[in-house]
Amino acid sequence: MKILKTLCLLVLLAYSCISDDEASEYVTDLTSYIEGKIYETGAVIACAGNESETSNAAAVYFYPEGDAENFILFETASNNVDPNNFENYTRLQAEDFPVFNGYLRKFENNITEERWFIVSFEMDGEIKLSNPILIKNQSQPTIFSSDITINQDTSQMPLFTWEVNSEADNAIFFEVVSNTNSDLISGTYTFETQFQYYNTSNVVLNITNGTPPDLTLGETYNITIMDVSEDNWINEFFINQFIVQ
Repeated sequence: MKILKTLCLLVLLAYSCISDDEASEYVTDLTSYIEGKIYETGAVIACAGNESETSNAAAVYFYPEGDAENFILFETASNNVDPNNFENYTRLQAEDFPVFNGYLRKFENNITEERWFIVSFEMDGEIKLSNPILIKNQSQPTIFSSDITINQDTSQMPLFTWEVNSEADNAIFFEVVSNTNSDLISGTYTFETQFQYYNTSNVVLNITNGTPPDLTLGETYNITIMDVSEDNWINEFFINQFIVQ
């Protein structure tokens, strides 16, 4: 009996020493992960799209807010299930990679099957969950385009405008201005097909860290725009460069 008690104590001590990162490795499904814990839905900004024009695989992008940690990706078995029923989600072992030098991150794991996904992370003692994301890499592949009109009539405040492939599929636009080192300078969301740096009059969500710097005359910058649908699929991916005037 004493030996049994000693073994039990050792097991408990060993488990209590497991870090949060190590504990997350034991997560297998979403319902057991959030059971008995405080969690918030719709609290992770996330979307997905084809990785490139030539790839059938999709990537899931998300914004790791603040001191977020323990990033996990959950998936359903198919796209013909209730995406709001957490019992339909199991964990997909997928590595996350930095985007814009870590300002955003993305999951990749040769995701080719059309199904629903949810991104989660932990922050301030709570589990944060994204809204369901529908992968449509085969039925509606992401379109890649450089067709962005850049008006620089106002010096150092370029106005970006673009046209959508289908207004029926659009819910919101995500705009990123970055430098040639891929550092994110500003990240904004608009409902309109235009954004002016740095005029936030039509910005509905701003993930920029503080006030962005003035653009440097003569320097080259990148503009990236994602046309995102209601089910968080990237319909169109616009990418272009410009020299500040």
